[in-house]
Amino acid sequence: MPSPQPPRAVFAMDPVHLPLLFPPPLMERLRRAADIDPAFVVRDFADPAAAGALAAAEVLITGWGCPHLDAGALAAVPKMRAVLHAAGSVRSLVGEALWANGVTVSSAVTGNALPVAEYTLAMILLAGKDAFGHRERYRRTHAHPDRTETAATGNLGRRVGVVGASRVGRRLMELLRPFDFTVLLYDPYVGPAEAVGLGAEPVSLEELLRRSDIVTLHAPDIPETRRMLDRARLALVRDGGVLINTARGALVDHEALTQELVSGRLSAVLDVTEPEPLPAGSPLYRLPNVFLTPHIAGSLGNELERLGVIVVEELERLAEGLPPRHQVRHADLSRVA
Repeated sequence: MPSPQPPRAVFAMDPVHLPLLFPPPLMERLRRAADIDPAFVVRDFADPAAAGALAAAEVLITGWGCPHLDAGALAAVPKMRAVLHAAGSVRSLVGEALWANGVTVSSAVTGNALPVAEYTLAMILLAGKDAFGHRERYRRTHAHPDRTETAATGNLGRRVGVVGASRVGRRLMELLRPFDFTVLLYDPYVGPAEAVGLGAEPVSLEELLRRSDIVTLHAPDIPETRRMLDRARLALVRDGGVLINTARGALVDHEALTQELVSGRLSAVLDVTEPEPLPAGSPLYRLPNVFLTPHIAGSLGNELERLGVIVVEELERLAEGLPPRHQVRHADLSRVA
């Protein structure tokens, strides 16, 4: 019996990402699983030069820079049966028309969760040692700290509050297990027994904020979570507490947080902000108690290949008639990234 024909696929993304997502050995593997031109990347579904390839395509391999997949995209790719996203969230990518048409959607968000969790773990450990504060003082004084400056420093028994048992939050809690931390978890969708199984004590958001030395955010940006850390809730965090945000800037009232940081009452590790990037005059660029990075916690450089591997594995399953391992369902978008 002859083997089934591999599905026809087309890349739709900013082509600058393609070499890192699919380096040569991985690209060859992809070409064995699909009929695809590795040099052809769509940036505009209305481009006449792309019309022929799109009309024949059954699979779109998307990534950062892909146009919105709306009714126009569906009309341009009438045979489309799957979207394999070589990046994280598909919330802003996939329009209602594709969901209504039953197109299968898969995302490499699980691959993107790992570097974010690793980055967050590193920041927790450094924050527990007050590494950023010591660096600033060392630059200023050129002297080693005395005992009074290090009495409250260290990671033994440090209380870490995880807001959101998302893919990143769950991976982070796995990474925290070998350390001598007390982990608190707030997630309204996680029951007490599941939280304990994740290695955390389930608590309300308010209790987490009051008890934690370090608060790290891993909730999705949905209407229910926007500004979830408002002025009143930020005031619950103990003096000297640290906020880590590698999720979305919209989860925090930026004005209230700025006031807390300017006062010096709290410290922060911020990989995301609102707006992003911050205005040039923002005090957060200059504050010694703020470690600010330009949205680098997610996959960068050679980490992008991990996302490409997930997409190729999904394509291989699709070619064999198997369901995707990382399918995104429309109903889940109300509570996940």
